[in-house]
Amino acid sequence: MQPELLTHYKEKVVDQLRKSLELENVHQVPRLEKIVLNCSVGKEPDRKQAIEDAVKEISLITGQKPVITLSKKAIANFKLREGEAIGVKVTLRGRRMYDFMMRLVKTAIPRIRDFRGVTPRAFDGRGNYTLGVAEQSIFPEIELDKIKRSLGFDVTFVTSTNNDDHAREMLRALGMPFRTRTQQPKKEEAASA
Repeated sequence: MQPELLTHYKEKVVDQLRKSLELENVHQVPRLEKIVLNCSVGKEPDRKQAIEDAVKEISLITGQKPVITLSKKAIANFKLREGEAIGVKVTLRGRRMYDFMMRLVKTAIPRIRDFRGVTPRAFDGRGNYTLGVAEQSIFPEIELDKIKRSLGFDVTFVTSTNNDDHAREMLRALGMPFRTRTQQPKKEEAASA
């Protein structure tokens, strides 16, 4: 059985994007290729314990065991040796990717306090979007009383297109709540306030 978000993409989003982006071929329609989560704990004083916590928490969030990332060079000011563990990352594809995206958009992001939408400007110029998550407590899989430290991580959505506008429309159609431009107060109103 297909994930619900993949079914939605195939049945509705592909036709909608093909018409709105004026694409000739259905294979030109942008699609999600993978989602990469990257969590760095290099600044923590007890790195070994922080890495274990990050592995456990990212595993709970994604349903897949992350890979431990190592430092490429030694930096004395950061008390960092070459080859030392500094973070974890996990690459999601297929079913797990669509399940994670669905949980992120439908349950995790709406739990952020004072949320007004994610920034639509975090594209890299090649159609990939990176979203920073300040702490892991927005995910329902994480039990709040068992959190030892706040872990922030980056979520990168890698798409099949090189056009940022096409990727933005595809992510919006999949439910990503991008921030819309709000009217700026007029100069007279701002001065009187």
